[in-house]
Amino acid sequence: MNAKRSSVADALLSWYDRHRRELPWRARPGDPVDPYRVWLSEVMLQQTTVAAVTPRFLAWTARWPDFASLAAAEDADVMAAWAGLGYYARARNLVAAAKVVVAEHGGVFPRTEAELRTLPGLGAYTAAAVAAIAFGERAVVVDANVERVVARLFAIETPLPAARPAIRAAADTITPDARAGDFAQAMMDLGSSICTTRSPKCLLCPLRADCDGYAQGAPERLPVKAKKAAKPQRHGTIFWLERAGQVLLVRRPDTGLLGGMRALPTGPWADAPPGFEEAPAQADWQMLEQRVVHGFTHFDLELALAVAQVEAHQPGEWWSIDALDTAGLPTVFLKAAKAVRTR
Repeated sequence: MNAKRSSVADALLSWYDRHRRELPWRARPGDPVDPYRVWLSEVMLQQTTVAAVTPRFLAWTARWPDFASLAAAEDADVMAAWAGLGYYARARNLVAAAKVVVAEHGGVFPRTEAELRTLPGLGAYTAAAVAAIAFGERAVVVDANVERVVARLFAIETPLPAARPAIRAAADTITPDARAGDFAQAMMDLGSSICTTRSPKCLLCPLRADCDGYAQGAPERLPVKAKKAAKPQRHGTIFWLERAGQVLLVRRPDTGLLGGMRALPTGPWADAPPGFEEAPAQADWQMLEQRVVHGFTHFDLELALAVAQVEAHQPGEWWSIDALDTAGLPTVFLKAAKAVRTR
């Protein structure tokens, strides 16, 4: 083991033993690790924060506590429970992976990175995290927090995302053979609490003596980030069709953005405002002055709001407006509902 690897691992694990976060998916020292909870938490945390995920994780595991229960879950229920956590394909992959674990692995999660990569939705990061944390396998686990810690520790100047191979290679040099899961979680905790994006608390950092970024005097400038290209702007219309205290909802196609989710009807999302194109019914549509804006990964969306009422029966799924928060709508449609109801 090289000197820096030994020094970093020893110092970090000693710090972790004193300062580890208590998290609902993290086993206490000496307790058995539940691979299902580790896997679920890693998938949930990919696009949001610990604070946001914690209540959602607890509600999910109360309803589907293991692979077998999730494998038997209804897709619509799972998608509704996932609403607001982003990238809805991840929820579908959770169910698909659970079904494979039950059908092909006897309900037991595979242990190695290579085996884990064969499951639906388990990419390089998730497979490494589960292998290390759940099974103690040596694996190089690099999330956004670890990326920041390593870029500073080795003073890697290449801008992201081009720096990622070098960051992973550097992380490999300090990852110990023993306590791989604790090391991975310690790196995450360090990035979350000490080696933060802004104003890192270097004087409290257990790795300060080994940190090249600190030695250079400005660790907060690392990792260097390439300038982001402007995202395309798209436009659309959300249709609010009301009848006797209920609003019309639709199920979006299984493929594509927000696939399989319950939603308010929309027209096309296009380069120019589409007006009333693809309205869900013939009605006296009125366009509101309010607009809803929402950012997706690859484009920004501005949505007009069209409202109408119907008296006669209209086929479709009608949902009580007062209970709309139970429909599992994605965030963009919750924004629209709030705008319509408070106009």
